[in-house]
Amino acid sequence: MAFISDRLARIKPSPTIAMTTRAAELRAAGRDIIGLSAGEPDFDTPEHVRDAAKAAIDAGHTRYTAVDGTPSLKRAIADKFARENGLDYTPSQITVGTGGKQILFNALMATLDKDDEVIVPAPYWVSYPDMVLLAGGVPVIVECPQASGFRLTPEALEAAITPRTKWLILNSPSNPSGAGYDRSQMRALCDVLLRHPQVWVLADDIYEHLVFDGFEFCTPAQVEPALKDRVLTMNGVSKSYAMTGWRIGYGAAPEPLIKAMAKLQSQSTSNPCSVSQYAAEAALTGPQDYVRDSRAVFQRRRDLVVAGLNACPGLDCPMPQGAFYVYPSMAGLLGRTSVGGTRITDDEAFANALLDEEGVAVVFGAAFGLSPHFRISYATGDEVLQEAVARIRRFCEGSN
Repeated sequence: MAFISDRLARIKPSPTIAMTTRAAELRAAGRDIIGLSAGEPDFDTPEHVRDAAKAAIDAGHTRYTAVDGTPSLKRAIADKFARENGLDYTPSQITVGTGGKQILFNALMATLDKDDEVIVPAPYWVSYPDMVLLAGGVPVIVECPQASGFRLTPEALEAAITPRTKWLILNSPSNPSGAGYDRSQMRALCDVLLRHPQVWVLADDIYEHLVFDGFEFCTPAQVEPALKDRVLTMNGVSKSYAMTGWRIGYGAAPEPLIKAMAKLQSQSTSNPCSVSQYAAEAALTGPQDYVRDSRAVFQRRRDLVVAGLNACPGLDCPMPQGAFYVYPSMAGLLGRTSVGGTRITDDEAFANALLDEEGVAVVFGAAFGLSPHFRISYATGDEVLQEAVARIRRFCEGSN
């Protein structure tokens, strides 16, 4: 339509949401569908967090707050960074938004000029490149194949940096691969960044607490304090505390960037939901048993899914360090034909045929910038996962 802006034409709808929507439509039509495409925990929000939200409502905390977060929530976030990450931030260096996505969006919109470059390691969360494009920037996609553990190498980072590079987006543990950077790997990337003072780092730490097998999470400003003045450390309560619908994300950065992001937010959404902010404060300051207990459940599910997928002919599933996703290769199925007659030419054809023929919804790897793979979210019950793996195996065994 003629009145739709050119800006909107630069981006595409989220493929993960599109697959989830298609699965819901098939389910509504009576199909038995197992949805493994949505990235949210299947647990309830912890009880003490829900109680805090109810108390906030009863106390009348239902009005506008400061544009980018209540003072008490900002203090709780600053305390969290000090306690868990060894990072010293004042409340004036903290911003709170409507989910982590808004923090990322605000940062890019507030800093990118036309043709500024943003390095985006692939596989990437689907929204990164489109946010860059919407802000007028240029996403520079750097493929990080399975052979490198889906991690950005120092050599690849060095090669991608140009005089126009403004940001590196670094997500650890990663959506979609679950790959995490240990301290030595993060140190090597930081050493490259120290040589390029024009490059800022957007550290997406949303899966910080979902790490397995004793893996120790670290974040760039923690590993290299000299980078702190050009790092935006983003996090939130959605994944760690099963609060996806509450829509609270937060970030910490030098005060000029925080003020710029608040200025943008003041003319877009204004403050995040007041009640959700009180709930988030309770999550950060209250008991942390949920985090520990849910991590154990997710690790068990990860092991179940990885073992099951590696028993499927044509699939190769690496063991992720964190998050609640696996990112198997389906290269062994390329060129085959499914029982239903679909020629498996790429990972998108694989995902669509799997949904049509076996009723299992996954997201194809091209959506994340790296093929031939697909993403499974194992944030669902063990029995559902076992049935899903059985169906995937049947699909693979029947393809020839």
